[in-house]
Amino acid sequence: MKITILSMAMAMLLFAACNSGTKTDNNSMATDTVKTGASEETKAAGTSTSGVVTVCLELKNALTKDDDKTAAQAGNSLVEAIAAVDKTSLTAEQSKVFRDVADDAKEHAEHIGSNAGNIKHQREHFETLSQEIYDLVKAGGSTGQKLYYDNCPMYNDGKGGNWLSETKEIQNPYLGKGMPTCGSVKEELN
Repeated sequence: MKITILSMAMAMLLFAACNSGTKTDNNSMATDTVKTGASEETKAAGTSTSGVVTVCLELKNALTKDDDKTAAQAGNSLVEAIAAVDKTSLTAEQSKVFRDVADDAKEHAEHIGSNAGNIKHQREHFETLSQEIYDLVKAGGSTGQKLYYDNCPMYNDGKGGNWLSETKEIQNPYLGKGMPTCGSVKEELN
């Protein structure tokens, strides 16, 4: 009985914590627009890892809107962005991390791309993909912009999930429109 009461209390605390974030007006956020396919920014980034990060952010934005079709398009674009990285332009550390994550990241992106209509499955693959892209960014492979490493404590039955974001405002890709502001910033990356 005590365990049940304690579990209910913990669930209520998590729910309250996730709902305490500030609400934002989607119309006021320029970065809120989800692009279909490879964006102009991605094409401009060319063969660097910044193109990978840019497409990953597009994927995150699609998932925040529960848009499985645009997420699938971004997943397919991510496969292309990973394949287009010029490995000779990477530093030794970036090259090592890229070699470590590229095949897995590509596989997760392929799953996301082939699963339009199954957003739950897309989100499962996005969770692992997010960690791999985070590792790449930490090795110095960012877009040259400030990024945020966010966490949702409620995703995956309370195990949580992390993701990269281009905005400080929480836009949750795991819970989407159901709880768009659930989460917090864990780390700011330059």
